[in-house]
Order: sequence, then structure tokens, then C-alpha cells
Amino acid sequence: MLRPVLFTILIGTAILPASVAAQGQGATGHQGQAGEVKLSKADREFVEKAGQGGLLEVRLGQVAQQRAASPEVKRFAQRMIDDHSAANKRLAEVAQQKGVLVPQELDKDHREKVDKLSQKTGTEFDRAYMSEMVDDHEHDVAKFEKASKEAKDADVKGFATATLPQLREHLAMAKQIQGKVKGK
Repeated sequence: MLRPVLFTILIGTAILPASVAAQGQGATGHQGQAGEVKLSKADREFVEKAGQGGLLEVRLGQVAQQRAASPEVKRFAQRMIDDHSAANKRLAEVAQQKGVLVPQELDKDHREKVDKLSQKTGTEFDRAYMSEMVDDHEHDVAKFEKASKEAKDADVKGFATATLPQLREHLAMAKQIQGKVKGK
């Protein structure tokens, strides 16, 4: 008795059942299994990097809750935890619809940032954390502006566009608090 065999074909970075690949979907039509919409490489990279950045914001906020001296820095850190946790959840929903996995853990570079900041305390931590938050949010605003204009997928573009005002607000807050803790 012969058993049916399930074949898979590697297309780009996605592995599709042979029946889907044979229909030409996934390779050109951006349509995968069960109606999943496949993202362009740039959109997929944006989703993955935004997920990694969101995880970093939450983790650094948690560290700041323990190590910061300034109540204002601690309030900012809590805001980062709350806002980026919510954004991460929205991003995960978009990514799941598109068949993309968002990171669940920090990569090596981001873990190193957390480890480095975790060694500081008090006002030294406040200055380093707020400097990191300004740099990080400047980078985020630029990436989200680009995605809000250039993303091919409407849901990815919508996520970037909807999240951008909050990132700009975070950047303005970070700059203001950085100015206060710099001189301490």
C-alpha cells in the first residue's frame, strides 16, 4: 500500500506545501496557505525590526523601574512599558495575519544594550537610559515614517502610520527628560 507524501518547496524564505507552490501562489501572488498574505522583504524586515525594538523598549522600561533615581524617569519608563506592550500586541496581530513571526525574545545586540544599562544605577542610569531613549526613538521615528510612506502592505503601512504619532510624542518626552537629567 502506498502512502501519500507531503512535499514542500522552498521559495525565498517561506516553505510552502507543494500544492500551493504548484499553483504559483506565494512566489508571485503573495498569497500563501489559508489566504495568508505574504509580505514583501522590506515589509517583513520592518515588522521584525519593529517587534525587536518594541521588546527592547519594554525590557529597558522594566530595568528603569528598578534602577532609575528620578521619579520622572520612572514615570517615562512605565509609559514605555505600557505603550510599547500595546503596540507590540497590535504588531503581533498584523504579523500573524501575514504569516510573519514577531520576535518573542531580544536578539544578541539588544540583550547587550539591556545588560550594559543594567549595570548602572541612580543618576548615572537616568542619564544613560534617557540618552538611549532619545537615540532609539529618533531611529524609530525615521523607520516608521519610511514604512508609513513606502510599505507595500496596507496593514503594515496602517500600523506604522497609526503608531508614528505616539513615537514622536515619546521622542519629545525623552528629549525633555534627558535635558533635565543631563546636568545632575
